[in-house]
Amino acid sequence: MPDTHALVNDFLNKLKKRKIEGSKATAKLTAELLRSVISQQRLPNVNQAGALIHAIKAIGEQLTAANPVEVAVGNVVRRVLHIIREEDVSLTAASIGGLSLQGLSDDEEDNPLVSAAAAAAAARITLRPPSLQTILEDMPAHSASAAAAQHSSSSAGDSEDKTKSTDKNSRSRKLKHNVIEAVNELIQDIATCHEQIAEQAVEHIHHNEVILTLGSSGTVIEFLCAAKEKKRSFRVFVAEGAPRYQGHILAKELVARGLQTTVITDSAVFAMISRVNMVIVGAHAVMANGGVITPVGLNMVALAAQRHAVPFVVLAGIHKLCPLYPHNPEVLLNELKSPSELLNFGELSDCMDFGTGTGSPLLHVVNPAFDYVPPKLVSLFITDMGGHNPSYMYRLIADYYSADDLVLQQRPAS
Repeated sequence: MPDTHALVNDFLNKLKKRKIEGSKATAKLTAELLRSVISQQRLPNVNQAGALIHAIKAIGEQLTAANPVEVAVGNVVRRVLHIIREEDVSLTAASIGGLSLQGLSDDEEDNPLVSAAAAAAAARITLRPPSLQTILEDMPAHSASAAAAQHSSSSAGDSEDKTKSTDKNSRSRKLKHNVIEAVNELIQDIATCHEQIAEQAVEHIHHNEVILTLGSSGTVIEFLCAAKEKKRSFRVFVAEGAPRYQGHILAKELVARGLQTTVITDSAVFAMISRVNMVIVGAHAVMANGGVITPVGLNMVALAAQRHAVPFVVLAGIHKLCPLYPHNPEVLLNELKSPSELLNFGELSDCMDFGTGTGSPLLHVVNPAFDYVPPKLVSLFITDMGGHNPSYMYRLIADYYSADDLVLQQRPAS
């Protein structure tokens, strides 16, 4: 097996040097790295889940610091932490249920309803936070389970001490196995997110519609092509997405797949939006408030769509859902690209002021990579799990992340 530190350092270098591009590829590789770390992690006899969480958090802090703009890295780290907590709770509930069943009489054990009720009551006592209502609800069951535990301990005697270490080792192996299986499912979900989203295309794209998009998104390509495969006839307007002109790449790909495509300049969006039935775009990340980090230029498109009452639809895999808000200090919404994408270095040197002797530039070039689209400009999100309104995103995000893992301190990667 490769050394864990070597794997982490190699991935850190790739993140720092921007050798990994795209949220999907970054999320998948991050999940695979964390799976390797978990499989090689040696857990103590007590608090195995806590030790595993501590190890993943330490690595996650380094990964998020290596490239803070790639939000998908932190999303996957938080998802894995949530998985560990969920599996630990599940194993705890199962062990408590088994303990409570040992204290039942023969008649009660033969009754599946009584057995299930006792196990559920014992699990609730352990897993729910203490409150007056909890105490009043579960007092009889708690007394029964306490009596059962006392009876079990007195009858077991020395045999419990002999099997304690074996049980701990078995539970440790069970925890790692369950977590790795859940991470494998996460990796599979990331790998197939395009297909899951594309299956919904026929529900949203109809005959003779005009679709506008900007940028080059693999999810958008699959979504549009899936609609064409279902015999939908429509036209696509592609804004070129200066200065990187990713729209040119997207247009060529759509034409190669047989879609009628028209390339327009970014400045022509307002002029052409009145002919458009729907705007369909990809996302770099979806924030907890329903706002979207998108390729630069899409905020202008969203404003044009709102002005002309055109639906603005965002396609995003579950791995792009970020449990943080735009105002969180650890969220970096933008990065500046090289000025050479707008002006070559020869043209820039002509704008330098050498008369003062300092060579300070008279011309400054700002080349941001991303836009932030507020939730009020988004009509619909289409994810692996279906279509959702922006106001529902925080509830969807709550199903995939734990509140204890939202903050990953960004520290310099070693």
